[in-house]
Amino acid sequence: MKEQTYADKLREELTYNPKHGSAAMKEDEIKRADEFCEDYKDFLDNAKTEREATAEAVKLAEIAGFVPFEKGKVYTAGQKVYRVNRGKAIMLAVIGKKSVKEGVRLAIAHIDSPRLDLKPNPLFESDELAMLKTHYYGGIKKYQWTTIPLAMHGVIVLKNGEKIEFRLGEEEGDPQFCITDILPHLGAEQAKKPLGTAIPGENLNILVGSRAIEGDKGTDLVKLNVLRLLNEQYGIVESDFLSAEIEFVPAAKARDVGFDRSMIGSYGHDDRVCAYPALMAALTCNNPDYTAITVLTDKEEIGSEGNTGLQSAYMKYFIYDLADMQSVDGRDVLSASECLSADVNAAYDPIYADAYEKRNSCYLNKGVCITKYTGARGKSGTSDASAEYMARIRALLDRKNILWQIGELGKVDVGGGGTVAKFVSNLDVDTVDMGVPVLSMHAPWEIVAKIDVYMAYRAFYEFFLD
Repeated sequence: MKEQTYADKLREELTYNPKHGSAAMKEDEIKRADEFCEDYKDFLDNAKTEREATAEAVKLAEIAGFVPFEKGKVYTAGQKVYRVNRGKAIMLAVIGKKSVKEGVRLAIAHIDSPRLDLKPNPLFESDELAMLKTHYYGGIKKYQWTTIPLAMHGVIVLKNGEKIEFRLGEEEGDPQFCITDILPHLGAEQAKKPLGTAIPGENLNILVGSRAIEGDKGTDLVKLNVLRLLNEQYGIVESDFLSAEIEFVPAAKARDVGFDRSMIGSYGHDDRVCAYPALMAALTCNNPDYTAITVLTDKEEIGSEGNTGLQSAYMKYFIYDLADMQSVDGRDVLSASECLSADVNAAYDPIYADAYEKRNSCYLNKGVCITKYTGARGKSGTSDASAEYMARIRALLDRKNILWQIGELGKVDVGGGGTVAKFVSNLDVDTVDMGVPVLSMHAPWEIVAKIDVYMAYRAFYEFFLD
């Protein structure tokens, strides 16, 4: 073994060089990370939409002893409660030993992901093919969504209030759907266009049928046949799409990636790869000093708007209800609180190295990533965590031997992005982004490293108990 020189010692003591997980972790801990990710893969397959993620969280929470929160009821230390917001977001709290006046610990992730939503009046026929018109949700590269198998998820609510649920294309034997693309032989004109305009948004039409009603005459017979099948199976008519929330998502299941099975490929890592660890941190947290709250929220991909997004007041109202329970002013609770905004960052990709600044990028297998600020160019539209809070979080991670790194989202004049951190910090809460590095973010098939997923869970868990 080579003898360590004076320069080697200084380099080890003074320089910042995050270690690769496989070198820094013991074999048994790597095994625990792999086991943790088996359940995470199940969550990915069962929770492809915000409604499904909320329902899955409720199921897991009740198994772990959580009960629905009742306003006005007094809960004592160690009790576990949850509140669902309109079926699309959930807050889970473990009541702490200390008064909430001393603050709460918040881990907040989002459970919506880029996808294709149906327009209110979607079904049409063109040249004897039936299709559904979509309006894409969130930031996507439109060309990535053509010619891949799609599944139909969501709800139609009838005028009488009855709710019809859809999950079609996920099980063996289910039909699946797709968006067609032009063949290379006829695609010369398309190939001349920039990637961003080669597939117009109005062309993201989903193919759903090609057989006409047998033995009949008239127009739109293929569309009519699709409506007949939907009516027979689900009892709906065309106008019921007007009160629907139908999402088309990739039909592929979560899978191990690589000969070494060190990574996971799936739709929806952004941001369920942080939502699941934050959820499990709450479910496994017992008797914390400070009340521990995990929030799984909606609408982050479109700016956190609406009454299920974090720009609304539903989380603040929940914290105010906890404060009222202990006869404390809700503003005092928020001002004393701390938050980890659990969101992903873009993992360094050597194939597209020009988009990154290597010294300030995050990497697969080097642990959970702290993002001090996001935004674009001049840090616009971001929360910039204070030096004091950064010191507190890095000290916690080091003390608990959690692998972590720091990263920005691309080069200064190239990158940028938004999270919920700014909306939380606007409530006078100390907040910083922390999450898992992701390759191919916002694609129908994203990649993460298992070690990083497990380190996210450990980080949120220790944060709750600290």
